[in-house]
Amino acid sequence: MRHEEFIGQVQDRARLSGWSQAERATRAVLETLGERVPEGLADNLAAQLPHEIGEHLRRTEVYGGGGSGERFDRHDFVERIAARAGTDDPRAAYLARVVLEVTDEATEGGTMRKVGDALPADIRDLMTAGHSG
Repeated sequence: MRHEEFIGQVQDRARLSGWSQAERATRAVLETLGERVPEGLADNLAAQLPHEIGEHLRRTEVYGGGGSGERFDRHDFVERIAARAGTDDPRAAYLARVVLEVTDEATEGGTMRKVGDALPADIRDLMTAGHSG
């Protein structure tokens, strides 16, 4: 999937009014995901995405000195997305579902399944809900 197609899918499914909002949502979700999953897994996932999008996962391999694979729950996951995206928590959870759904469709093989396995169940639920869930 090309960068333009990925962002267009996020914009359409999240019903965002502009391209920049879709870019910001994508960045917010993937940077937060990059903080939560192990570094090697983030790199594997990033390698399957368009370069500009994959870099969001790599950008946060070290967060506050804690390194990648930082432990935090769904509340913190959604809160970090909300802060990065400039929105409230319910909207951030929705954006997470949209971006994770598009990410799953853009990647091949079992990488997103491995990502889900690396996450606690409460965050993993965002991956399976999709944009209509």
